[in-house]
Amino acid sequence: MHLSDIQNFSEGRTKARAYFCYLFSKNIQNRLPSLSVEMIMPRLLKIKADLEHCEGVYLLDSRGVQISPTFAAAKQIDEDAGKIRADRAYYYRAVREGRCTITDPYPSLITGELTVTASQPIYDEHGELKYVACLDMPLNEVIKISRSTVLDKFFINLFKYSYAIFAFALIAVAILLFFKGVQSFFVYEITPDHFEIKDVFEATILLTLSLAIFDLAKTLIEEEILGRNKEHSISGPHKTMVRFLGSIIIALSIEALMLVFKFAITDPEKLVYAMYIVAGVSMLLITLAVYIKFTKLKIEE
Repeated sequence: MHLSDIQNFSEGRTKARAYFCYLFSKNIQNRLPSLSVEMIMPRLLKIKADLEHCEGVYLLDSRGVQISPTFAAAKQIDEDAGKIRADRAYYYRAVREGRCTITDPYPSLITGELTVTASQPIYDEHGELKYVACLDMPLNEVIKISRSTVLDKFFINLFKYSYAIFAFALIAVAILLFFKGVQSFFVYEITPDHFEIKDVFEATILLTLSLAIFDLAKTLIEEEILGRNKEHSISGPHKTMVRFLGSIIIALSIEALMLVFKFAITDPEKLVYAMYIVAGVSMLLITLAVYIKFTKLKIEE
């Protein structure tokens, strides 16, 4: 198994989930009266028969206890009945989300290879959870199901190379700003004996912007080109937005502080303009905090 397989699964996860959700909804009707194991298992076995490489199917009750044997590809594992699966992702994610889900790849207890489990919560006519139907598929087969078309791959590569061009262009800009910021120390002759607040702040702004732009380029390379998205954190476009807005807030804060010192010395009547910038920075900071809060809530859901 290669790292590229995990990457391919991550890219096609939505398509794979949609496929398994379709199979479940087509064969197992939800919110029906008089639900029973005898009613559901034949339909679950039909899904297994339709999937040539299915590793196994089984049924859990509302508490996460397996109430059926595991019907594997070549055998029936009766001793699995009665085992508690409440701590497994395929159970608690399906219950928490209230819909069909698929897990991340994990080593299969049946084959020892990486597998993915699709699970579907089943409710009665009153909306109460009765069962969770589970289906195991090998990772390589899930990748085949979710494999992108030629057109999808073309645009994926197009966007990846475009991000690479922009990222390296941003790195070039960051390097130029860095050298300009360092150069300002020599142009203004900033030394302990010759220390002007205005000159120091201008150099600091250039260096801060350089760091912010470099950090933005680093995020683009890691997430859009190398595909190193981290689970359970703000990632993708959300992470890029947070870092970009954070850079703007830092730069504006430094500029506001510089204006406060400048106007306090030269023209105190203009301090109100510096306070406008401070108020704007405060609003941006509050807005960013709200954005992060709701983004994390969305990801956790």
